[in-house]
Amino acid sequence: MRIGIVRECKNQEGRVALTPWAVAELMRMGQDVLIEAGAGVAAGFGDVAYQNAGARICRDAVAVYAEAELLVKVKEPQAHEVGLLRPGQLLFCYLHLAAEPVLAQALADRGVSALAFETLMDEQGQLPLLVPMSRIAGALSIQLGAQLLCRSSGGKGQLLTAIAGIPPAQVVVLGGGVAGTQAALNAARLGARVLVFDRKNSVWERLSALHPCISALPAEQEPMRQAIAQADLLIGAVLIPGNKAPKIVPRRWIEAMQPGSVVIDIAIDQGGCIETIRPTSHSEPYYLEAGVLHSAITNLPGVVPRSSTEALSSVLWPYVLELAKAHDWHSLSWAKSALNVDSGRICLPGWSN
Repeated sequence: MRIGIVRECKNQEGRVALTPWAVAELMRMGQDVLIEAGAGVAAGFGDVAYQNAGARICRDAVAVYAEAELLVKVKEPQAHEVGLLRPGQLLFCYLHLAAEPVLAQALADRGVSALAFETLMDEQGQLPLLVPMSRIAGALSIQLGAQLLCRSSGGKGQLLTAIAGIPPAQVVVLGGGVAGTQAALNAARLGARVLVFDRKNSVWERLSALHPCISALPAEQEPMRQAIAQADLLIGAVLIPGNKAPKIVPRRWIEAMQPGSVVIDIAIDQGGCIETIRPTSHSEPYYLEAGVLHSAITNLPGVVPRSSTEALSSVLWPYVLELAKAHDWHSLSWAKSALNVDSGRICLPGWSN
């Protein structure tokens, strides 16, 4: 099967789907890989490395889209890329179509089959292609929060790192999944006092045992409201696989926060879990709403493309190989969970076409 990899074109997105090492493995297994010139440069992987791995270098994305049977990307196709897709092609990338109905319909209209990294579930019920980016997004949310809390960024001037004689910063994390856990742990390691709200008692026990600065509580409205009002930094990390994130934080709760506090919603790819949130970008990472700094970068791990590419590629390439080798990829054990669009039919929960 001809596997195509293109250069990502979302705002400041430097990741590439597969490293040269992963491409070499695919080539060793008898696959044909073509890659757009310069696709890996921002992540530190030049064209020569891909050539040495056996890939064919194509002059532009148009050439890759025209020839590839299986397109492997990082982020969802941008508007101009959708027009390059053709009926019968297989698209494999992060899609987040529950929050992007227009894109879902556009992919269906092109007659492609689209499998989403973020809904692919393994036999253990885990989301192996979402986990590495969720960890990185969780870690980055704390780095970004620390920066935005600085007065020079418009924040309240609160230091996130604990220093003797200074009251610790207050961090609230909504959701104790992979991203929320990483955010909580990174904040706690800096010495912040961290409250995590989640619905599952198994999550409370696990998180409370991770670090003495972390407390995990049931996601009940009144305790959450009170905690958010006192928070210096609020992290939204609610995930319902394949569905839009519920808006669990109303505007009035944000209006009760102290001016210069910071809200970061890393659930934004699924629509975000905070009423006042809207997507931002690396070039315009935050905005002021109700006196509070808001940030919701839809491709947050893209700011560390080398690390993100290595983390993603190592778990992705075996799935790419299975797709490429399968006589009927629909029969793969994980395909049903990953399939979002199937030859013109939208397969997302709650959709019919």
